[in-house]
Amino acid sequence: QQIQEDLNKQLLDNLVSFMSRTYSDFQEKTTEWTCRMKFREIPTAALVLGVNVTDHDLTFRGLSDVLQDNITPYVALLEAKDCPGIKNLMQKLMGQLMNCDIDVDSLEDEDCVQVSQNKIRCSMPSLISWYESVTKKTDSETPSKKRNSSSKHWQSPPVVVIFKDMESFSTKVLQDFIVISSQHIHELPLVLIFGIATSPMIIHRLLPHSVSSLLCIELFQSLSCKEHLSTIIDKLLLTSQFPFKLGAKVLQVLFNIFLYHDFSVQNFIKGFQLCVVEHFYSQPLSVLCCHLGDTKKRVYSLSHDQCENIRRLPSFRRYVEKQESGKQVALLTNDSFLKEETEKLLEDLHVYHENYVSILRCLHVFTSSLPKYPLGKQIRELHCACLENQVWETEEYESSLQLARMLNKTDLVTMLQQCVEILMLSSGKEFDKTVEKLKEFLTQFQNLEAEASQERDVSVSSQKELQKKTDLYHLQKTLLELKESRRSKKLTKFEMLRFDVVDYIDKLVRKYLVPADHRTLHEIVYFNAASVLRGHLNAAPRTALHTALNNPHWYLKNQALKCDGGGISNKAPDICIVYKLHLECGRLINLVDWLEAFSTVVMAAEEPNADAASLDQVDDIIHARFIRAVSELELLGFIKPSKQKTDHVARLTWGGC
Repeated sequence: QQIQEDLNKQLLDNLVSFMSRTYSDFQEKTTEWTCRMKFREIPTAALVLGVNVTDHDLTFRGLSDVLQDNITPYVALLEAKDCPGIKNLMQKLMGQLMNCDIDVDSLEDEDCVQVSQNKIRCSMPSLISWYESVTKKTDSETPSKKRNSSSKHWQSPPVVVIFKDMESFSTKVLQDFIVISSQHIHELPLVLIFGIATSPMIIHRLLPHSVSSLLCIELFQSLSCKEHLSTIIDKLLLTSQFPFKLGAKVLQVLFNIFLYHDFSVQNFIKGFQLCVVEHFYSQPLSVLCCHLGDTKKRVYSLSHDQCENIRRLPSFRRYVEKQESGKQVALLTNDSFLKEETEKLLEDLHVYHENYVSILRCLHVFTSSLPKYPLGKQIRELHCACLENQVWETEEYESSLQLARMLNKTDLVTMLQQCVEILMLSSGKEFDKTVEKLKEFLTQFQNLEAEASQERDVSVSSQKELQKKTDLYHLQKTLLELKESRRSKKLTKFEMLRFDVVDYIDKLVRKYLVPADHRTLHEIVYFNAASVLRGHLNAAPRTALHTALNNPHWYLKNQALKCDGGGISNKAPDICIVYKLHLECGRLINLVDWLEAFSTVVMAAEEPNADAASLDQVDDIIHARFIRAVSELELLGFIKPSKQKTDHVARLTWGGC
């Protein structure tokens, strides 16, 4: 939330500045506002937020809070689903401005809202009279025309109306509201904010010119959802500040949902939260997924069972196999020795993360500048590639190295400078020699410039010497030497230095960007259960419905509902009984036969010696229960009425789930 607030700060500041200009003009009745009144123009902010609609709520909440804190207490947030008509819109608008709850169904007169004990008619004159009374009351309390220390708002603050989803509003509703509002702009300082998911052109598609000409529109553009996501990944995932990490396949699932479904940063964060919950719930050793300062305390408080859990980890077993026999015995039998070794391994894992992030950023500096982006333009793509396997063994990495060996001097120097800055800011302690080496490369590039200028002078003088040699023999000899030197051309000093730089970066990659699953105890801090996450996030509604109806015990956890061998319990919900009976039928289901089968199952637990009157009453109740269950099954889409036979229904679903 803090990161997203920081990202939206510039946008919100621009909107606040726009509001400040707007209502200060009204406050002082400047020439600009007089012109607007003359042409009946309403100040309007067109806020383009992008197609990630689920993220808009957070932006609008932040905008509303900022406006109420700094500009005006009169802010209304309107949604299309609440405003099918102009009456509903006016109701919702006045209800929010007057801080009263509105229940349309409970009101006898839809044109009114209930304020205290009085009903106020929902119309623009009523809104204006309320506004004048409220501002007049404020004026009497704070007679100064300027903002005082006790109040954050000016006198006669504007009324801000935010249309959260402009594309979804009815054209007629928008037109009517804008036309009515423009006629009263000299009495009510109204400001509109349109939340737009697609393009600003939607304003002119929804509104005819006669209506859009009543708006004085200023365009505001938020950051793209990809930039939001990149910043969140940079601040949350690619940092050693947080010990919990996501595996390559889990990250790929989250990225795919983001890129191919909704572009929603909020949903990405919800997926991340789900990973956190799932990891700490399912991994018994997640207690050790903590900051480095807490590691020792938590390691030495492990029980014997938890020590056994460490010994069962695949990465730890591989580590034990590489040790000498004496140490192997101690690790597998001595809990105290195991705890000491676990502490060291977790510290090594923490250092690995610090070094990994720094070198990953350095590699991204190189790969993001290449023309074809073999390893991807975004750092998230590079991060996934490094986590998934040894990146230096991939074809994309080889292509990147080949392209890097053709970079010009200016690009190389810029990249080296960026790498030096990254490593100097890193908390890793192993990069002092690396920084020195990179600075040495920079110095060599500077020396090359001086040498190149000297070589240019020498070549100019040699050409002059060549021109002086008029003897044919000497001239021919010199030309042959030049030709031979061109044939056996050697690498220049710059090319050799460029190769050295690329090779050194390659050496750092091979040393520090080892995949996380090659590290001992990585299971403690990495969540790798991609299939579990996919099962949570990629819904399979038909499978869930079949499970709920065919085996209600799965969800209700009631032992009485548990049936073995495909039987049908008479204690199951009616819809479950009807559903299991319909699975035994063909394409057309006879309702009479279905009812008799349902009645047989339900009556299985009834007393056989009941009188006729009570049996008739029971039959009516069972009949009603059956009709309701069949209606629910039709609503879920499993059956439909048949036109072939009136007393039959057609089955719509086939096959197992």
